[in-house]
Amino acid sequence: MDAHEVERMRATLALFVADVFASVPRKDQRAKGDCYLRGLMMDGRRKSIQAMASRLPDGNEQNLQQFVNQSPWDPVPVRRRIAERLVPRIGPDAWVIDDVSFPKDGRMSVGVAPQYCGALGKQANCQVAVSVHAVSDAASCPLNWRLFLPRQWALDGHRRERTGVPEEVGHRQKWRLALDALDELAGWQPVRPVVVADADYGRNADFRAALIERGHPFVVGVRGDLMVQPGQAVPEVPVRSGVGRPPVPRYRQPPVSVADLTLAAGRQACAEVTWREGSRGAMTSRFLALPVRPAGVRPCRLARAAAMADHGSWDKSLPHMWLLAEWLNGEDAPTRFWLSDLPEHTPLARLVRLAKIRWRIEHDYRELKHGLGLDHFEGRSWTGFHHHVTLVSAAHAFLTEQRLAPKVGAPVSPSTRSSTPSRTS
Repeated sequence: MDAHEVERMRATLALFVADVFASVPRKDQRAKGDCYLRGLMMDGRRKSIQAMASRLPDGNEQNLQQFVNQSPWDPVPVRRRIAERLVPRIGPDAWVIDDVSFPKDGRMSVGVAPQYCGALGKQANCQVAVSVHAVSDAASCPLNWRLFLPRQWALDGHRRERTGVPEEVGHRQKWRLALDALDELAGWQPVRPVVVADADYGRNADFRAALIERGHPFVVGVRGDLMVQPGQAVPEVPVRSGVGRPPVPRYRQPPVSVADLTLAAGRQACAEVTWREGSRGAMTSRFLALPVRPAGVRPCRLARAAAMADHGSWDKSLPHMWLLAEWLNGEDAPTRFWLSDLPEHTPLARLVRLAKIRWRIEHDYRELKHGLGLDHFEGRSWTGFHHHVTLVSAAHAFLTEQRLAPKVGAPVSPSTRSSTPSRTS
């Protein structure tokens, strides 16, 4: 938005800030939050604090630096209030998990390390954060964040002290961070929509098992080499004799990869499904869904309670999953795969729509990065990083509310043109 549009919405923004930042104790801090959000939404190639302060009539670089990097206000209640406002407006079909990277130079930005950088598509020096978004076909918004702390930061006392990493925070895998964010979100929202994630998360059996244990239905990407049992396969429980641990259910036949299982079903098993209208017309492809059962020790242990060890029988409804595969026209084999624990009667069209709903996250990150300066933060501290991503989420939430409001002349999104990634030491 240009300066005139931002000024025109100041009164509406002030009401939003008063509500979302009500947990911030001081009035002058809330005023700085209002100023920071206007700076994020205003047109400008760079959204660093210095650049925003120079564009705002009331911008004061020193005040904004202190508010973001040193002020002790807690970002968690702010994110909670964003969720409380946005979830009813969006009516999410899914919580979508993703992660985002921020290329950096040097060693002193919190969490920075040589690791895979999705922004560059290769190994690079960067920060990585895990995010959870409320998503429907019509709208979406990031609700919760976790900064990934690489293993080398766990025992690096010097960098931890310099960047203010809390003592209780250590290295934790991204899939565990995603679960932490979901657990926190569950305390804010009674709704439990389907969890959607890509194959970086979905291929992890422990992640899928943790979702099952928490009662989160899911549709997650997997790789073609994931091993499963066909849906008609039934594990057998050996007859228990004597004392000791109960016997573990076992399949008689070896597992098969999801790629081989769908190839065996054949192209004729596919159906054409349209999952949404895109900017260039209907989004359509060919899919098939097959019932499968998880292979391996971990899923069997989860379902052991369903086994009736006295007669060695098995409750065949557990643990059922759907294997969803996409088979593009002209391809000799399916190209993409998902696993879901949605009920047996779930229509194929619903499975496909949820599997494909991650497109909203790409839309979010274009706006968050190129429009709202998510990756323009030049601070180094733990506090500063979490304040900045929370403020960017608040700006995104405000714009989403305005676009969903039933009125004429909704605000234009901030520019989504490409910008040079932050390269801060």
